[in-house]
Amino acid sequence: MATTSQNSPAPSDPTSGVRSVTSSGGAPAGIAAGARRVRVHHLRQAKERGEKITMLTAYDAPTAAVIDAAGIDTILVGDSIGNTMLGHATTLPVTLDDMVRAGRAVASVTQRAFGGAGLPFGTYEAGPEQALASAVRVMKETGASAVKLEGGRRSAAQIQAISAAGIPVVGHLGYTPQAENSLGGPRVQGRGDDAAEELSQDALAVQEAGAVAVVLEMLPVEVAARITEFLQIPTIGIGAGPDVDGQVLVWTDMAGMTDWSPRFARRYAELGRVLGQAVADFAAEVRTGAFPAAEHSFQQ
Repeated sequence: MATTSQNSPAPSDPTSGVRSVTSSGGAPAGIAAGARRVRVHHLRQAKERGEKITMLTAYDAPTAAVIDAAGIDTILVGDSIGNTMLGHATTLPVTLDDMVRAGRAVASVTQRAFGGAGLPFGTYEAGPEQALASAVRVMKETGASAVKLEGGRRSAAQIQAISAAGIPVVGHLGYTPQAENSLGGPRVQGRGDDAAEELSQDALAVQEAGAVAVVLEMLPVEVAARITEFLQIPTIGIGAGPDVDGQVLVWTDMAGMTDWSPRFARRYAELGRVLGQAVADFAAEVRTGAFPAAEHSFQQ
């Protein structure tokens, strides 16, 4: 590709046509306006006031710093790190070490957002004792404010044990990626009266066990709305329609880092193309000798 110089036209803008949603005055304040940090009670108050909660994933310090500065309310270090950053086909190979390393990086630069870290597959299913040990390690070694785990009634005892130890827990219902083999892959959950009722019972169990919020993934709009209506804790939707208390997306889907993104994700930029253009420009300037120029070099 051509490099940008005085004698050559600038490369086409990879962001052309991308919708801007930020006004010149900066990002909205979000929930907990005026507070130095978003905390558990702010999430509950946002639900009570009907204020939408924003959440994005992050897995490293530079990305988390940008997301936090933009005013996002909650940052989740999800085990989606497996298939977004580590090259795995699923989240199943992700280890607790992976989560601790990423969680520490994200928490080190997060100043305002409420931060949570997911417990990966195999770190809580054995029972409350294993779950508590995993959660304690995450809290001690990362600086996160909460942990997230999947499952409804089957995980209620684990949620209760972790909550009783003073650790906030975020639940996760609907399509749960750690159970993708038993669910038949990424499929909408809760269709039909019986399935919707099962999910409702799971949601109540998660709340009664002490969870502070619950992620609802890939549910029919009506089911997610009903669960949101009867729960007292906030619901954060991903592919669950607009009638939930907040929305979460994987940041690489939201920012257009890859060629594909799921149907429920809106691409707010095309950063993959932007990065590709920058790499091509760098390579071209190195090959032609345009970089480094005098201003990038040191003299005797």
